[in-house]
Amino acid sequence: MNFPEDLRYTQEHEWVRVDGTTARVGITDYAQDALGDVVYVDLPEVGATVAAMASCCEVESTKSVSEIFSPVSGTVAEVNSDLTDTPQMINEDPYGKGWIFAVEVADAGEVDGLMDAAAYRAFLDEGP
Repeated sequence: MNFPEDLRYTQEHEWVRVDGTTARVGITDYAQDALGDVVYVDLPEVGATVAAMASCCEVESTKSVSEIFSPVSGTVAEVNSDLTDTPQMINEDPYGKGWIFAVEVADAGEVDGLMDAAAYRAFLDEGP
């Protein structure tokens, strides 16, 4: 499994990549593998307010429907509308083309509370 060192991670298996005041969010390689083939993504609305660790959208796979939680609080600045037609990009490239949404971060300190790659690997080793 791949867990890029430049990302932060949640116990719910989301990743976040911060660029200035914007955080791009997706699900981890572990999560997409556990879900199986992603067939539909219910994206959040641009402009919606999201709270850290609150559900904001869903990913549906051939196995189940999973809620996606925003790792940080803020306003949805962008969504990956390409997932509407090609949701399998989450399986094919979870840290690149498979990103789900971007948030204008309200409290940068929330990012510091997320796991780095080493902590996320240790969390998985303990049994999610």
